[in-house]
Amino acid sequence: MRPAAYIALGLAGLSLTGCATPYKADTRLPSSFEAPQAAAVSGAVAPAQLETWWTGFGDAQLNALIDEALKSSPDARSAAARLREAQATAGSALIAFLPQGNAAGSTKETHTTQTSGTKITIPGFSNNGQSDTSSANLNVSWELDLFGRIFAVAKAARGDSAAARFNYEGTRSSLAANVADVYFQTQGLAIQLADARETVRIQTEFQRIADTKVARGLASQAEADRVAGDLAQARSQATGVEAELQATRRTLLVLIGHGADPAAAIVTHAALPALPPVPASVPGDLLARRPDVREAHARVASQVGRLTYSELAFFPTFTLTPGIGLSRSSQPGFLSATRFWSIGAAVSQPVLSIPRLLTDLKAQNARTEQAVIAYEKAVQSAYGDADNALVRLDADGRRIGLLTDGEMRARRAAEAGRIRYAAGLDDLQTALGAEASWRAVRTQLTSAQVQGLRRAVQTYKALGGGWPSRITDKEAH
Repeated sequence: MRPAAYIALGLAGLSLTGCATPYKADTRLPSSFEAPQAAAVSGAVAPAQLETWWTGFGDAQLNALIDEALKSSPDARSAAARLREAQATAGSALIAFLPQGNAAGSTKETHTTQTSGTKITIPGFSNNGQSDTSSANLNVSWELDLFGRIFAVAKAARGDSAAARFNYEGTRSSLAANVADVYFQTQGLAIQLADARETVRIQTEFQRIADTKVARGLASQAEADRVAGDLAQARSQATGVEAELQATRRTLLVLIGHGADPAAAIVTHAALPALPPVPASVPGDLLARRPDVREAHARVASQVGRLTYSELAFFPTFTLTPGIGLSRSSQPGFLSATRFWSIGAAVSQPVLSIPRLLTDLKAQNARTEQAVIAYEKAVQSAYGDADNALVRLDADGRRIGLLTDGEMRARRAAEAGRIRYAAGLDDLQTALGAEASWRAVRTQLTSAQVQGLRRAVQTYKALGGGWPSRITDKEAH
């Protein structure tokens, strides 16, 4: 059969694959996310700064912990090893289109001693003595890519390599977010522990006052027992917060790969950073920075490359098989040395395997469709995560504002109570009651601040690293 006939047969088989059409992902977003970054942002933060969003909190210890985690954490090191594996695997797919072959050589020495019969002494036909034979050759096989199979394989390989790289970035992003999340929990628990201990001090004073009143007949034992119950509750709460602080410190050390270090290595602060301002609108291309979105897009490209390769499987395959070699043979009275080269060609055209190839193509078609759907889902999930995180972060900011005002008023009342007690205008119990109220509001404020900071971490992660520092008035309204 002529080569033209093979090509015609391959085209006929390919014409049966009308179902192998490209898919288009639906990645539409609400209008608030559609604004391009260049038009929506004035004085935008550079991408490199968005990738290190944690530096925006202004906490040197947090920066050091995340840097250490990205360098030493088992999760980060394992992700780097997976990336190297994926890159090596993707590169090996292209090697199959390079000339393939191995050099081979052999040598053999034979010693022959005749023990009976007629001894032959004709040169070249002696059956007695030493003979040597050696050879070396190189046989090569090279598939001629006439239809662009290598480009399809290269596209799939690039997609796989990119997906592995974005998966690596996603692992590092999640690790940084986890470290920041646990870090803010640790700082909040340290503040709450200090307040809990102050509450124990206040309740201890209440207990002393109640016991004194009972001893002087000014109060009943029931009142003293009630105060004792409050003191026990305060001590229990302080113990629980202390244990939780110890656990979160240990969790943080494990995250950064220093699980054996003492928990005291994590220094706590008496104040928490402010929440980042919530933008009125967010450029849609920030969502495209998310590693999971980019990974899903890369997997679509990979599957499209495989789909093209499955389509090209119906075309004939042409292979060249060149070879070269040397040989040498010596016997008593005879020596021969030769060299040779050869060139061959082969063609293979699927015929009876076309039904199997059609089945493989349909399966690959379905895998490509799944990759496109996964990309759609990744984009929509990214929008949902970002929108929910921004809404909740805005609510957390308002809640913190309300509690900040309440904490300020309660603190002023506590300070006034101490002044009035020092001046003899109020008794100790009244002053301690005002301070206890302030401590309770302060604890709620700390909880709200920690929740807001953790929400800010979620928002940074949802937007692929953060958002520009300033939005123009036109875009904000």
